[in-house]
Amino acid sequence: MTLEILTSDSLSPFRHGFFTRKGGASSGVFTGLNCGQGSSDQSEVVAINRARAAEAMQVTPDHLVTVHQVHSPDVVMLTEPPEIRPRADAMVTATPGVALAVLTADCQPVLFADARAGVVGAAHAGWRGARDGVLEATVEAMERLGARRREIVAVIGPSISQSNYEVGPELVDEFLDRDPDHARFFAEGDAGRYHFDLPGFGLHALRSAGVGHAEWTRHCTYADPARFFSYRRATHRAEADYGRLISAIRL
Repeated sequence: MTLEILTSDSLSPFRHGFFTRKGGASSGVFTGLNCGQGSSDQSEVVAINRARAAEAMQVTPDHLVTVHQVHSPDVVMLTEPPEIRPRADAMVTATPGVALAVLTADCQPVLFADARAGVVGAAHAGWRGARDGVLEATVEAMERLGARRREIVAVIGPSISQSNYEVGPELVDEFLDRDPDHARFFAEGDAGRYHFDLPGFGLHALRSAGVGHAEWTRHCTYADPARFFSYRRATHRAEADYGRLISAIRL
């Protein structure tokens, strides 16, 4: 099956893509393009999937760079592929031929570009990373490489939508403790539960940081099992594990 790669005109002319699960070698609950080295999928099959993604990005597999994601606000600046994956949740580079990639399965994959400065970035932003400032930190790191905020474009890829993201009141409290205005990202649900607008919060963070343009592709990972992996959907179905989607950008 051919790979399915979602793109945004806003990130042109950089080669980039939000890969769906279609076109991979994995089977079972991982059927498709599972690129998660931390999953219980067969490591050699994951390597095949990552090689297919690297080929689509026109880089060798060792130049398709991912980090050890830990739901942090930490960003690394790269000039070449690291020998050991750093513990962080975002990367930036001004080096041609290095593809920055993040893995997600409901969290936000966010790709950044400043075409004039020749700087790109990629971030993994779940609720914790987004709350703690990983998106703002990525913008700041791009600036250190010569980018300008008003020239930066940021695109949020397939993420869990508000209607499918039910959370408890304790999460609401964590956000309201930071800023009471964050209440607008929560809608009341049933039995004292709430629905969190993760991509809405991501867009707010990006626009508040002063980027020139921010958008969401408006694809919900939970609602479309044929195209996307979803941690929450796998949990609701009592599945043993779940695949990870890959999103990447390069100069």
